[in-house]
Amino acid sequence: MTASVLRTRAQIAEARANLVSRGLAWRTNHLAKWLRRMRLLKRQEIGDVLKSWDVLQTADFAIKHVGKDEPVLDIGAFASEIPIVLHRLGFADLSALDLNPAIMGMPYADKIRYRVGDFLKTPFASDSFSLITAISVIEHGFRPKELLSELARLLRPGGYFVASFDFWPEKVSTEGVRMFGMDWRIFSKGEVEELIRIAGTHGLAPHGAINLDAEERPIDFSGRRYTFAWLALRKSA
Repeated sequence: MTASVLRTRAQIAEARANLVSRGLAWRTNHLAKWLRRMRLLKRQEIGDVLKSWDVLQTADFAIKHVGKDEPVLDIGAFASEIPIVLHRLGFADLSALDLNPAIMGMPYADKIRYRVGDFLKTPFASDSFSLITAISVIEHGFRPKELLSELARLLRPGGYFVASFDFWPEKVSTEGVRMFGMDWRIFSKGEVEELIRIAGTHGLAPHGAINLDAEERPIDFSGRRYTFAWLALRKSA
């Protein structure tokens, strides 16, 4: 499957249970969670339960399509659970990049190569990675030409880019809403199709079937109701 959509809220709970049962999920210490709630601890909690479906989709794709000794990069990685999950799955060549300097304090820093930097202008050499992941990242400050150009540069021939993002088939306006100092986009079906078209000009093509049909809106945030979509692109060999 190239593109799929979170259809129900129950899928999130099912995915979380799957990750937990396999020993892959990051479990935040309950004391730390309470201290954050009381504003006595400023450190960001790792992972977001709402993104469990996205994380599981991505992890299972990695297992199926990428060797565990092949290089993998996660972009927008601060507080992301996917590098941790991939590490626990046995992937041994993991890098993670984010603008937030706090990324250097993420778990498994002795095993995962965390770097501070802009994923639109990365410090890595061309043809460096077999897989690049982005969990709920590209909808913030979306710049398709710069993003896809850099992804195409970084990926090895035959490598994959896998991303999840906020989505609803019809356009949902987010005008005036900013997150992380950037604009926020809930992708429409037309915008995903345009993303795929632009990707094609950079040698990145859909990998499998596309199904962007959606019926339920399981996510409710900032006065908007929508869902998540997941997309896999492959660089031409």
